[in-house]
Amino acid sequence: MFIPTTLEEINNLGWDKLDIILVTGDTYIDSPHTGIAVIGKLLIKAGYKVGIIAQPDVATDSDIKRLGEPSLFWGVTSGCVDSMVANYTATKKRRKQDDFTPGGVNNKRPDRAVIAYSNLIRRFFKSTKPIVLGGIEASLRRVPHYDYWDDEIRRSVLFDAKADLLVYGMGEKAVLEVAEKLKNNESTENIRGICYISNSAKDGYDLLPSYEEVKSDKKKFTEMFRTFYSNNDPLTSSGLCQKQDTRYLIQNPPQNNTTSQELDEIYDMDFEREVHPYYKKNGVVRALETIRFSITTHRGCYGECNFCAISVHQGTTVISRSEKSILDEAKKITELPDFKGYISDVGGPTANMYGTGCARSEKINQGHCKNKKCVYPKICEELNFSHKNQLELLVKLRALPCVKKVFVASGVRHDLVLEDKKYGHAYLKELVLHHISGQLKIAPEHTEEVVLKRMGKTDKNYLKDFKKLFDDFNKQHGKNQFLTYYFIAAHPGCGIDEMKKLKQFALKELKLIPEQLQIFTPTPSTYSTLMYYTEQDPNTRENVFVEKDINKKSVQKEIILFSKNKKKPQMATRLSLRTK
Repeated sequence: MFIPTTLEEINNLGWDKLDIILVTGDTYIDSPHTGIAVIGKLLIKAGYKVGIIAQPDVATDSDIKRLGEPSLFWGVTSGCVDSMVANYTATKKRRKQDDFTPGGVNNKRPDRAVIAYSNLIRRFFKSTKPIVLGGIEASLRRVPHYDYWDDEIRRSVLFDAKADLLVYGMGEKAVLEVAEKLKNNESTENIRGICYISNSAKDGYDLLPSYEEVKSDKKKFTEMFRTFYSNNDPLTSSGLCQKQDTRYLIQNPPQNNTTSQELDEIYDMDFEREVHPYYKKNGVVRALETIRFSITTHRGCYGECNFCAISVHQGTTVISRSEKSILDEAKKITELPDFKGYISDVGGPTANMYGTGCARSEKINQGHCKNKKCVYPKICEELNFSHKNQLELLVKLRALPCVKKVFVASGVRHDLVLEDKKYGHAYLKELVLHHISGQLKIAPEHTEEVVLKRMGKTDKNYLKDFKKLFDDFNKQHGKNQFLTYYFIAAHPGCGIDEMKKLKQFALKELKLIPEQLQIFTPTPSTYSTLMYYTEQDPNTRENVFVEKDINKKSVQKEIILFSKNKKKPQMATRLSLRTK
């Protein structure tokens, strides 16, 4: 069943009025890969009447009034991607294409979507029910943050949107609690995983430097960010509060992580894996091509790359689904009418982190370490990163009836493959023989130590060794397959010389000129963005070279992409923000 988007559908269900209306910047795809569908279906499963308004026109009331007014709350999200990242390139040019909009033209998602949609609701529904923000845009902008497009420190989006609550992180548990509290006319102030606005600071919570302080003082901003970043684990985090203007932002400790069983229950719900007919009539939605026949195996990532938002949004603890749940979903996919035998992707934020876990955390239940990372500068001895579970899963998936091929397309962390002395080689061999569509994607991001250090990525020797092993397996088994490399230009620490060295390394060691290259986009709530803004390493206080001239950023990119005849190779765009 689709979540209703029209009054006709609501009437057909026998509902007189909706409890909750969800508003999103993406078109409505009923898929476990889209947060709005997951949240909506969980709420319906819990007994609430839910509707969706996708990509409403912010200039008129034609869309926002379509379903009436909810009896409990409005849920507002920008969609699967921060709206500014979705709308603009790293050089601040307007994107012409939006893969989450019918027809593909980028003309439906407003800038700063959660603010625009909240204002839209307030304009046409005076003194309405609470507005609850969620999704990645709200989550990463929940505290004062550097905004690349304004080139300034902005307030918490909760203040700018004039919303009532903000659910941060993977919001399933928090949203269900919010709905229950509002239904029973109870206070929501003690729900984990939410932010709200208060007239006073909260006793026992850590007080961050005020918004005015962090806006005017980069040292204060760094202090605030380090405290904010270190309070994202449910088992170790404190509540935070911060004065913004005359009131206070209150951030409760994070919601508890889902268990594997709870994650199974989320993905075991029925999804149509299709665009809702109300929106489908407006054109093809390209994002559906990527997600329709793909399977998420886990959430979270131990990598904590400095440029990536996953740590702050999904968390640094990997939660894996059971093998049975994944196989059951694969069987459902094979029953779809246009399934041709190919599962396009099996993975998560990092494909080969499925089934990994921290032995220390599991033994003594102390959560994520605050003073070190799990895989950088070296892999922690407490991290159980065996590829055994995923290896066995892939073998079972490709043995299913009607399945011709199962691909791993969501990124493989090559250093983990090499460091897994027991199963790493067998895993890569399995990929080479059965799970690659001509190319395997990996993301070294750079080759020069001065840049890799700022990124929190391992050194280029891993890349050289992995390529050799990959090539050897292909040669041994008569395969003609290749590696595709993702690289980033203009990251803090990266200048012209570093890009020239990257190109020399690629020509000598990789035997190619990379085509998958993006200019670093400073997105909210990442350490790389902190370095971009302050031009300092937040840990050592060393000064860091940061290229801020847009034309010179483009020059860094052109060093790689332009060959001697000045022809520019085709390049696929890769957004740095990922969610479900």
